[in-house]
Amino acid sequence: MKKLFFVLMALSLLLVACGAGAGADAEPTAIPMSTAVPTAVVVENEAAEAVAEDTQAGTERVSPVDGMVQIFVPAGSFRMGALDAKAAADEKPDRQVTMSAFWMDKHEVTNAMFLICVQAGACEPPDEFKSEKHDTYFNTDEFADFPVIYVTWGNAVDYCSWAGKRLPTEAEWERTARGDDFRNFPWGDDRPDSSHANYNNSIRDITRVGSFPAGASPFGALDMAGNVWEWVSDFYDAVYYSNSVATNPTGPLSSVGPGYRHTIRGGSYQDVEKEIRVSSRGYAIGPDPDASDMDSIAYLGESSPKIGFRCAADN
Repeated sequence: MKKLFFVLMALSLLLVACGAGAGADAEPTAIPMSTAVPTAVVVENEAAEAVAEDTQAGTERVSPVDGMVQIFVPAGSFRMGALDAKAAADEKPDRQVTMSAFWMDKHEVTNAMFLICVQAGACEPPDEFKSEKHDTYFNTDEFADFPVIYVTWGNAVDYCSWAGKRLPTEAEWERTARGDDFRNFPWGDDRPDSSHANYNNSIRDITRVGSFPAGASPFGALDMAGNVWEWVSDFYDAVYYSNSVATNPTGPLSSVGPGYRHTIRGGSYQDVEKEIRVSSRGYAIGPDPDASDMDSIAYLGESSPKIGFRCAADN
């Protein structure tokens, strides 16, 4: 039923002007996001060209399937984990991690982008079409270039696969947010304010992607602090940092603790300063393939009005 509805709604949703939004008087000026509402043409996935050795950090390209701008994060080493007095136990110990090069989505996947995946039959619609503040959110043109929410971990995996990408690892996410120095926030060590991020319920709602250019990471990624939490590929383990590998860590091999927990990163629009630090970790329940009821939250995993995602790619 939902898929039929989306076929009828597709043209009107994808002709939206990016200027609409909620709370314009409270929201910072957004940078131009020309690819936030991609074309409705379904593009076949194409193998990406090999990355040139001299590709510069922060180089941008456009993903051919979903129209997402991606940024290049070069190979290198960084300090992963908590480096400040507000460290939680699961952020310790900090350690040196060496990473291969990768590409990261510049901002969170939008409603309009996710709609194209649904329209193509590769993604299930979000569990809810609303947000915490709005009765209609996913299926309205007003919020087409806002982060998609109410997506399970499996929904996010399906989308990234359809787009020829994958969910980022937790280490890739933190390197993109932190860069090569010891900063505590994507923009540096200055405490956050209303120009850096949507957090601490200051706006009391999700904001349009790219609305906080002053909060960009060293590589140019946006919205990595606040707005919505983001799924990453890793299972969650509170003590994983004590025994993880030092090169391209991908998280525990299986779920640790109750439920099939997966890590989420970045904090949401409701979270306080401590939760939007680059080292802050959270988790939500992912899919359990052994659950008996295939329509249950236990089998599918949970979704939330405060969790979205972005994708990464190797080439």
